[in-house]
Amino acid sequence: MHGLHLTADLQQCGCESHWLTDAQLLLEHALVAVRNAGLQPVAHLSHTFPASAAGAGGVTATVLLAESHLCIHTWPEHQAVTLDVYVCNFGGDNSHKAHALMAALLALFAPVRVVRNEVVRGGAG
Repeated sequence: MHGLHLTADLQQCGCESHWLTDAQLLLEHALVAVRNAGLQPVAHLSHTFPASAAGAGGVTATVLLAESHLCIHTWPEHQAVTLDVYVCNFGGDNSHKAHALMAALLALFAPVRVVRNEVVRGGAG
């Protein structure tokens, strides 16, 4: 169960607004980023939340990986995004792939501020 869990809270995202509101487009981009990082998608799902008085609704895009998962949540009214990348390292170290996926998503959203966390999960054995 040894793995790497990366999270990032993005604020003041400078990306085009459709990346924060178009669930299908975001999911398609996430799938490409997953494959480009060398990870294996096995299922995926996206959801658009309804608009509110604050503006357009945000989206959630999730990719289930053979190695674990990617979750993206957007708050367009705040130009904010949270990212969650978790990879297990069963059979090999996938840490560099997790970092590559995170870097691709950070480049897409172009945040001014980022709070990142990195947690090594499980034991070494």
